[in-house]
Amino acid sequence: MRHDDVIFASTLSEVTALQNGSTPRLRIGFVLARRFTLSAFANFVDVLRLAADEGDRSRPIHCSWKVLSASMNPVRSSCGVTIQPDERLEDPRRFDYIVVVGGLIDEIEKLNPEYVTYLRRAAELGVPLVGVCTGAFILHRAGLMQGYHCCVSWFHHADFLEQFDGLVPISDQIFIVDRDRLTCSGGASSAHLAAFLVDRHIGRSAARKSLHIMIIDEAMTGDNPQPGLPMELTTRDPLVRKALIRMQQAMDDPLTIAELARGLQVSRRKLERHFHKALGLTPAEAGTRMRLAQAKFMLRQPELTITDIATSTGFCDLSHFIRVFHDREGLTPEVFRKQVPSPEALR
Repeated sequence: MRHDDVIFASTLSEVTALQNGSTPRLRIGFVLARRFTLSAFANFVDVLRLAADEGDRSRPIHCSWKVLSASMNPVRSSCGVTIQPDERLEDPRRFDYIVVVGGLIDEIEKLNPEYVTYLRRAAELGVPLVGVCTGAFILHRAGLMQGYHCCVSWFHHADFLEQFDGLVPISDQIFIVDRDRLTCSGGASSAHLAAFLVDRHIGRSAARKSLHIMIIDEAMTGDNPQPGLPMELTTRDPLVRKALIRMQQAMDDPLTIAELARGLQVSRRKLERHFHKALGLTPAEAGTRMRLAQAKFMLRQPELTITDIATSTGFCDLSHFIRVFHDREGLTPEVFRKQVPSPEALR
């Protein structure tokens, strides 16, 4: 099917919906950055698709969505898959939200200036702006985040601080709604932010239906924590950042300090010196804090047993996990689980 045929089919479906008396209650315009994150875009748009129609027929009745473009050239994602835009940049008031999907940090500066002009015009006209993944970087670079709270992934927290002054991002929540600016960390959180908008404009049942079809148990509120590094481990030291990422990736089978140093091609002494200067901690202490932070995140999930959590966070056995947790937190994992509400209880 040619691109013109796709646009015609989409338009015809919308016309049919309008003839049936169903004007879309949620209209989204997408701006995709070069090398955007495909999963963040796909999760967001699939929630809209599944909420837009009865069953799984994907007609844009209750929701509509368009990929906008300055040139109509295909946009390549970070994984290499390309998306063909639907229409050119026109009046942003045609949409209830403009969603900017970012991706690779190095590509942000290469954004076509026409998109920046379009986003600024949308802001002037009062159209809410949404930053997904590093879309928050794009909005801030366009001068559109001053005075707003901003959510970014824990993985990009230090990158944000390096690029921008005067705005400290929030990296321990999955998304933030601050008036007419909405930002999320990307990945699965994109689905939860999209479900929040569906809930707001169409209804909770439509939001739940979308998530359930996508095999997501429940919608999460924005203040649910990201499963990433504790905020106290934020640093601009590139060696320590690389070490922390490697430690995060080996959570269930922790690396020894010697293995970590060898993988980073530095001496153990140099690695320890950098950790002490950047964080005031040894690498081993930082690793323990990281694993406990992940354990606390997992304890919010009632379907996970404490034994499963101990194994997933790299403790040698259940008794070791309980002892370390109690020493650091002042209570056992079981008591912590009872005191902290699950994601379902926050709804």
